[in-house]
Formats: sequence, C-alpha cells, structure tokens
Amino acid sequence: MNIILLGPPGAGKGTQATFLVEKYGMVQLSTGDILRAAVKAGSDVGKMADDIMKAGKLFPDELMAEILGEHMDAIPADKGLIFDGYPRTAPQVALLDGLLSARNRTLDHVIELVVDEDALVARVVGRYTCANCGDGYHDVFKQPAVAGTCDKCGAHEFKRRPDDNEETVRTRMAEYRAKTEPILPLYDARGLVSRVDGMASIEDVTDAIVAIVG
Repeated sequence: MNIILLGPPGAGKGTQATFLVEKYGMVQLSTGDILRAAVKAGSDVGKMADDIMKAGKLFPDELMAEILGEHMDAIPADKGLIFDGYPRTAPQVALLDGLLSARNRTLDHVIELVVDEDALVARVVGRYTCANCGDGYHDVFKQPAVAGTCDKCGAHEFKRRPDDNEETVRTRMAEYRAKTEPILPLYDARGLVSRVDGMASIEDVTDAIVAIVG
C-alpha cells in the first residue's frame, strides 16, 4: 500500500505517518526530514536546502525527485510507502508517477488533512522539541510534565525550528493554496482522494485514516 498525506506544514502529517508506520509497517518518506538530514550533514544539497527552507520556498522539482528516488531504491519492495509533503505541485505529480512506475509500485490513497489557517499558525508557532532526543512539545497543547525537563530523556534543553514562525507559516499556507490544492483534482479524477478534518483530535484523525486505508 502506497499513500500520499497532503496538508500544509503543521497539519499533522508527520504524526499520522508515524502511526501508519507502527500499525502497517510502512516507510515514511518526508521530504522535509530528508532535506533537514541533508542540511545537518552539510552537503551541497543541504546548504541549498537550508537557504530555500529558511525563506519558506519550495525545493527544485527535479532535484527533489532524484533525492526521493534514491531513498525509494533503498526500501524493500514489500514495504508500503507514505509520501509526507510530496507531491506539492502538478509537475511533481508527474514526477512521482514516474518514480512509482519505474519501481513497479502503484498509488492507493491520497489523504488530505484539511485545516483552519489561523488555528494552524497557533499550532505551528507553539511547537518545540527536546534538543537531546527530539521528543515533541507545544506551548499550549503539550508541555513537559515537569517544567523545563523532557518527559522522555530528562534533558533540560529545548529548541524550535527557525521556520516555525507566523510569517513563514502563512507564506507556506499561501504556497499550499496556490500550488498544492490544484493537484487534488488530478487525483480526484483517479478516485484516490479522501479528506479528513485535520483540526480534530489526533485520535479522531487517526481513526478517520484507518477507516480509509482499512
């Protein structure tokens, strides 16, 4: 089973992908995570990605497809794939079709997490992680049980992603509306699209996705 999770940054795609990985043994391919790993490694692609992400822009299509294809090649053929945040534009739809076809894979579901922009801004701007283990927290929705101490590893340092700010989030929302929403009719025409209320509780969103994928 190969699926696409769509929705603007902060819609909860990563959270739901983690659940699908655990329940179905699928492999999550998050273009954001892939690029952040390249940034951390300090590669040429990483340096380019760092500049682009800080500006809230989208990564060049052909280069992203090449990187994604390399990751797909390393995954066993019997493992289902979750595309988290990709494709985002009509040209990327065609590129993904080619990536899948070349590896004898088919696309089974396209699930869009539908969100409210103002609520999403509040969700994204408030999130932060443990600097040691990466456990996620939020100023409003999920604070550590003991202030200043990570629940998971006990560390005391936390960090926020530099692109988790209102200006960047709204820029990405505008990008999503302008470029990604138009790809939905392409998948609607194939009968692949299902829509889920991304502002519902994590559990309710998960239940809705399970009902879709079976």
